[in-house]
Amino acid sequence: MPSSTRLVYSTEAGRVCPDCSQPVLQCACKSRSEVSQSADGVVRVSRETKGRAGKGVTLVKGLGLEGDALAALAKALKATCGSGGTVKDGVVEVQGDHCDKVIACLAAKGWKVKRAGG
Repeated sequence: MPSSTRLVYSTEAGRVCPDCSQPVLQCACKSRSEVSQSADGVVRVSRETKGRAGKGVTLVKGLGLEGDALAALAKALKATCGSGGTVKDGVVEVQGDHCDKVIACLAAKGWKVKRAGG
């Protein structure tokens, strides 16, 4: 099939991976490469306000976890901070500036943690 006519979206499955032609949520080629690149053994905690109307969130990157394990860790971090949050693209977002609490919690759980972004 010529590259100009490849499938990029299907009404049944949504977005399609350009490499393996599987739905993005079931793509095996991307998930392996993303986890291996982002998980260097160091968890980076930063604060960001970009795109959030001035509201700050604490970002936790580089965990190298997927699915239920990532959701469980995010829930524990949110409970520790007493705040809401979410998981987007393997990054845990906790509402508010809780970098110190998150770093302390992750260090207590045995993670190697760095403060990123100042």
